[in-house]
Amino acid sequence: MDYSSTYKLAQDIRDSEEYKTYHELKKSVMSDETTAALIKEYRKLQMTLQMNAVSGNTADAEDMQRFSGISTLLFSKQEVSNFLMAEMRLQQAMADIFKIVTEAADMDLAIPGLEG
Repeated sequence: MDYSSTYKLAQDIRDSEEYKTYHELKKSVMSDETTAALIKEYRKLQMTLQMNAVSGNTADAEDMQRFSGISTLLFSKQEVSNFLMAEMRLQQAMADIFKIVTEAADMDLAIPGLEG
């Protein structure tokens, strides 16, 4: 298989506005240790809550409260909010690319419980 198109796609991703915006904001936001720690905890809680939802388990009330509090704190800072939104846009672009590639290979790699 010729991977030249794959390398072109990788370069296109790096040249995209989503990628550039995300990495520019990431550099700035993650330079603050407190903010970086909060984002790490936010992501951890987010993953825990998502896994509970997918598996059909009830989310822990304490985790929900902590996630809500950290979310409010993070999104109240404009630069951090911009970073998290940029991250979501880049994740969506990557999900779209993954979907296109797996469909081209005629592969069903859907995650149970997350099919749309």
